[in-house]
Amino acid sequence: MSENRPLNEAEARAALDWYRAVGVDFAVVEEPVDRFAASVTPSRSRPAPSSPISGPSAVPVAAPIALSLSADPSETTAIAAAAPTLEALRAAMEAYEGCTLKKRATQLVFADGNPEAEIMLVGEGPGEQEDLQGKPFVGRAGQLLDRMLGAIGLDRTKVYIANMVPWRPPGNREPSPEELALCAPFLLRQVELVAPKFLVTLGNVPTKALFQTQNGITRMRGQWRDLTVNSHRTRALATLHPAYLLRTPASKALAWRDMLSLKQAMEG
Repeated sequence: MSENRPLNEAEARAALDWYRAVGVDFAVVEEPVDRFAASVTPSRSRPAPSSPISGPSAVPVAAPIALSLSADPSETTAIAAAAPTLEALRAAMEAYEGCTLKKRATQLVFADGNPEAEIMLVGEGPGEQEDLQGKPFVGRAGQLLDRMLGAIGLDRTKVYIANMVPWRPPGNREPSPEELALCAPFLLRQVELVAPKFLVTLGNVPTKALFQTQNGITRMRGQWRDLTVNSHRTRALATLHPAYLLRTPASKALAWRDMLSLKQAMEG
């Protein structure tokens, strides 16, 4: 058994870095709560449930914790609509303090690429490297995306890349429905201002949000749809997220078909 001793400075910093990476960077309350002490004397009687619960294995379920947003999505809708240019939209997002993701992120990850491009790609949200560098898709998944684009004659000077949420979710988790609802107006305004001829969604989150479907990416990929994003009409294609392709290399053949479909549409 290892010695039970205080951590030295290097070990403590490593532990803090690990906690931050997985999203444990905010205390729930100001003072710690000893949950062990609170459970020393369990209740002797079992309280009756307030409502009948059927089934032999049913147990009373605790009331869910109420989720509260610090701002209503109508606020971000108004902020986004008031931005006449991408530069103004970026400045408005930099100044916005209503999303809790911003409090945990290093910086805003607005976009990368050419705002005059005919092709816009939309991902889920920034990861660790994106959060540090301030650009979308710069980590391993981004490097794979660059190779995918290069295979059909594209690079970042010929596309525009953004995410559904512009701040990194703690621990690289998926954005919550509340976070998506709050940040979506910013992304929709980006699409409207860039006005791409083709829109490519990368993975489940942007595909479900922009295609307004509950179908997963494996059912939606490879399909072209006509979408209206605010006042802009565009053709949209769903494909697999590069991070998924890194985990399941066998699926790269499917993504390659989607890239060929995009190339054909560009040339058509």
